[in-house]
Formats: sequence, structure tokens, C-alpha cells
Amino acid sequence: MTAGLLRSPTSADRRARVAVAVLFFTNGALFANLLPRFPQIKADLGIGNAAYGLAVAAFPTGAIAAGLMAGVLIRTWNSARVAVAGTLLTGVGILAASVANSVLLFAAGLFVAGAMDAITDVGQNAHGLRVQRRYGRSIINSFHAVWSIGAVTGGAMAAGAIALDVPRGPHLLVAVVLFSIVACVALRFCLPSPDTDAAAGHDVGDPERTAPARGLRTTWVLAALVVIATAGTLVEDAGNSWAALYLAESLHASAALAASGYIALVGAQFVGRLLGDRLVNRFGQRAVARAGGLIAAVGMGTALAFPTVPGTIAGFAAAGLGVATLVPAAMHEADELPGLKAGSGLTIVSWLMRVGFLASPPIVGLVADATSLRVGLLVVPVAGFLVIVLAGVLKGRRW
Repeated sequence: MTAGLLRSPTSADRRARVAVAVLFFTNGALFANLLPRFPQIKADLGIGNAAYGLAVAAFPTGAIAAGLMAGVLIRTWNSARVAVAGTLLTGVGILAASVANSVLLFAAGLFVAGAMDAITDVGQNAHGLRVQRRYGRSIINSFHAVWSIGAVTGGAMAAGAIALDVPRGPHLLVAVVLFSIVACVALRFCLPSPDTDAAAGHDVGDPERTAPARGLRTTWVLAALVVIATAGTLVEDAGNSWAALYLAESLHASAALAASGYIALVGAQFVGRLLGDRLVNRFGQRAVARAGGLIAAVGMGTALAFPTVPGTIAGFAAAGLGVATLVPAAMHEADELPGLKAGSGLTIVSWLMRVGFLASPPIVGLVADATSLRVGLLVVPVAGFLVIVLAGVLKGRRW
């Protein structure tokens, strides 16, 4: 967007911003209502760890299978409609998985939920970036912060339902209906126009946007953005999958204290997303990403070099803070690559990021089995250094 196109947001723009935030909230809350129910489902189905692992893998498999459809759907039906339709169908998959009476039906429900979640993710980010262009400044990180609030809310709802002995079916039915209604109401306040360059707030005469794709350079930039986004999700997975295990088994922390590694990472990531837009508007995506990569690499690298329980918890916090803005930054830059159809760059980065996310846990596990989990977690500082090296593809200060 050129400087001449900057303008103050209208009341419709402000309503659209709230509506997009609501969509991010519902997306975070829906699946988080199901996650705490997984142990009960596993026990009720009477399946072992291997069968359970394969069934749960259906969610990211569905996301990979359907993710590339998002760009076409957005250009056909508008990103907000796609996001809401995806939310409704994600809810159907989650509800089916919650009441499944066989491992095949459980996996099928997760496959549908994962496929629709991937489409929702691209749709809501595409619409959020449209609203951001109307604002003329970075606001995308605030949407991802709201997603985190939604995830915490959904997890709390599930914990409450479990504590009250509410059966899975009624619990998930209420959650799915509630958040589906909320998403449909939010749709009324989203931007109604098609996701074309002009309607999205781009100047059709802006040479940055209308220039043809530059072949190898565009491919290189897309590849770098995929690595940056994957670095962010890889660090998140380190907290999700390995933080508690590393603290408990390698550093002999108590179970309660071992949970602090994950909490420190997601808590710091939430703080980073709250502050992210202000930092990006002042210093630019490139500088913020490089600083974040340095914080993650040095923080977690130091924690692994000198392993202690407090230092490791601080290291995971540094990693979460450092990667807080990476996925939104990569999506933003991909969405504005010249010469690509609306939604294409965002769809490609989101899809390949999910492929990388699916591959990262087994890679860390294989390294840990061959050496130690401490060595496997070196993936976190390596991810930080990759971001420092590749951040040049991100824009400097723009607003």
C-alpha cells in the first residue's frame, strides 16, 4: 500500500476488526474444548498408544489434504464466508470425534475437523490482513493474541465440564452450537466485498502489487517465508510436546513444576503478540523478527548449555516471546507477494507450514532417541538462527 492510500479506519472497518477477532477467538476455543477430552476418549475406546497416535494424526493429515483448497474458495466466496463455513464444519468434525464409538470414526471426525480448520485458518487470516490494509498499520498480531485467549477459554470450559462430570456429547454440542452462532453473528460485520486486489484495499495501480511475479525470486521469498513460519510453529511444538517431558525426565522436576515450561512458552508468546503490532509499526517486521530470533536462540541455547529447572523455564519463555510474531509476519508478507492471485501466497505458506509442523515432532523424537532430548531441543535455537538469517525477506518499517 502506498503512502497516499493511508487513511483513518471507518466505523465499518472497526466493526470488521472486532468481527475478525471474534472469528479467531472461536477458532481457538473450538478445538481446545476437545483436547482435554482425549484421555477419556482413548480410555473409552480401549486403544493403545500406537492406535491413539495414528488417530490423533488424522487432524494434521486432514489439514494438509485440504489446505491448498483455501485460496480458490476465498477467491470464489469471500474470505470471511470461507472462515465462518470452515468454523461450522470444524465444529461438526469435533462433535463427531467426541461421540465416536470406534477408532475409525474418531479419526474420521478429526480428519474433517483438521481439514476445515486449515481452511478456516487461511480465511480468517486473509480477512484479518484485508482489515489491516484498511487500517494502514499492523494489527494482525492482535488477532493471534485473541486466538490464544480463545484457546485458554475453550480449555477452561472443557476442564469445567470434566470437573462437573458433564458427558462429552452434551458438552461438545453446547460448545459447537455456541461458537457457531457467535461466528455467524460476526460474519454480518465482516467486509462484504470480494477478495480482489481493489476490494481488499490495494491500489490497482500500485506497482508493488500489480508487478508480475519474478520467477525464481518469488519462489525464493515464498520458501524463506515458509521456513520462518515453520520455525515459529516448531518452537510452539517444542513447548507442547517436549517441555514437560524434558523438565520431568531430564531435569527431574516435579510434575507440577514440569508443566511450567509449556505455560511459560505460551504465556510469553501471548505477551509478545499483545506487544507485536506496536513493535512492528515502530521498527518493521524485519527488525522484530530478527530480534525475536535472537531472543529465542540465545535464551533457549543458554538454557540447554547450562541445564537447570529455572533456567530451562526461562529459556522456554524466551523462545515463546521470540517467535510470537513470526507466523503472522510470514502470512502478511506472503499475502502481499506481487503477481500472485488473492489468497495464493497465504495458502501456500500456511499449507507448507503445516507439513513442517507435522514432521517436526518425529524428527525431535528420533534425535532424542539417538542421543538425548536435550540435543533434540537444539531445534529451538537452530530455528531462531534460521529466522535471523532469513528475516531479510520481510519488510522494514512501512507505516
